[in-house]
Amino acid sequence: MRAAEAEGRGRWQAIASVLLFLCLWQVGAGWAESRLFPGPVVVLQSLIHEIRDGALLYHLGVTLARVVISFVIAIVVGTALGLALGRLVWLDRWLNPWIVILLNVPAVVVIILTYIWLGLTETALLVAVALNKIPNVAVTLREGARALDSDYQEVAQVYRYGPWLTLREVIIPQLSPYLLVAARNGLALIWKIVLVVELLGRSNGVGFQLQSYFQLFDVSRVTAYAAAFIACVMLIETAFFAPLERRVGRWRR
Repeated sequence: MRAAEAEGRGRWQAIASVLLFLCLWQVGAGWAESRLFPGPVVVLQSLIHEIRDGALLYHLGVTLARVVISFVIAIVVGTALGLALGRLVWLDRWLNPWIVILLNVPAVVVIILTYIWLGLTETALLVAVALNKIPNVAVTLREGARALDSDYQEVAQVYRYGPWLTLREVIIPQLSPYLLVAARNGLALIWKIVLVVELLGRSNGVGFQLQSYFQLFDVSRVTAYAAAFIACVMLIETAFFAPLERRVGRWRR
């Protein structure tokens, strides 16, 4: 009961915080009186106009599809690589320098080189985004693989668990916190990189629209597109990651 009350208070505090931010934003915009610093009302009007026009929903859908595909590629490849690095010492010694290099190469360099090598194509976009995230996922899951409790593995062997049952009942529950961290951080990073890749070399998507309105100094529409995309990502966080985190927490207790 107390936990539910605390959660309810936390939700209302979050709403109050957002409302306070919007009020301060509106006051600041009114004080500035500049089209380069529009208030939330003006941004909302631009958002509604773009929705009615159909442009926002189209470009938002294109970008979200790219985010989902890149996210799945990065999580699957990064998880497999991280587990291999965590369990095979010799492989970790060989690949660790490359992981460190990829972690420190600027994202924009990877994007530019990928576009040069593969052309201004959809494949190049997905490869560039995935390459920027795979090392982070691999490092996180490598630590998770190293932290696996060998006692549980021995119990699985004693009871003659098969590979699939061992993976489902022993390995995945122990890795779930690491997978959650990698997925949540991955989403936060990937959607930002997707926008940059779209801005540099695509003819559609939210990043392309941001570039177009930047050239026109249309700050209200730039902010409207950014707000719409952030709202979608926050919806994913609320509807998917938050319940998943609670579920993982119950398992740990």
